[in-house]
Amino acid sequence: MPRPIIVFDLDGTLVDTAPDLLDSLNHTLVTGGLAEVDDSAFRRFVGMGGKIMIERAYAAQKKALAGEEHERMHDVFLGHYTQNIPGRSQPYPGVVAAMDRLASEGYLLAVCTNKYESLAVGLIEALGLSNRFAAISGPETFGIRKPDPRHLTETIALAGGDASRAIMVGDSRTDIDTAKAAGIPVVAVDFGYTDRHVSEFEPSVVISHYDELTLDLARKLITATSR
Repeated sequence: MPRPIIVFDLDGTLVDTAPDLLDSLNHTLVTGGLAEVDDSAFRRFVGMGGKIMIERAYAAQKKALAGEEHERMHDVFLGHYTQNIPGRSQPYPGVVAAMDRLASEGYLLAVCTNKYESLAVGLIEALGLSNRFAAISGPETFGIRKPDPRHLTETIALAGGDASRAIMVGDSRTDIDTAKAAGIPVVAVDFGYTDRHVSEFEPSVVISHYDELTLDLARKLITATSR
């Protein structure tokens, strides 16, 4: 029987990347002649990758962003972000201990993110976490991205897991909608990058610290799904 699996989103869920994403976004906006954004505004722009983050930031300042300019600004963003990995990004408190608990009980671990796979792998390697994951997928891995549920289910398959014995952990409506569409329970962290509280999107469970991601909780969620 395939092993149970926990699939994590990356930015705002597994790793606090906000300081570096914000630095790269502001570098891009200044390059494009726009004003920088602050921490509070930043949360309105994240969730679907760098390109959409830039698009939302431009729209908030009522600045047009044509196709070629969009691509150029995205290249500026990627260049700045890549050159500064891992920067100030750090795993969230308790997440490494939570992964250790789960792995010790036979759970596979994976990452399903809308960050480019190459950037996700680079960040996870720089933080010394890559040997923990059976799969790390981005939008280009399968040519699809969350909230398409296939991004999640294909990640599970790539890791050697079983979608009927899986849990998604995320911080946004995108993650929650993805898991629901795949028929997979979802644990939402309430410290990530969203401008609305994750409870509004009706995840299976909301946690405020990774100490709450216990083996008992994982078993209960998987058992409820398997009935």
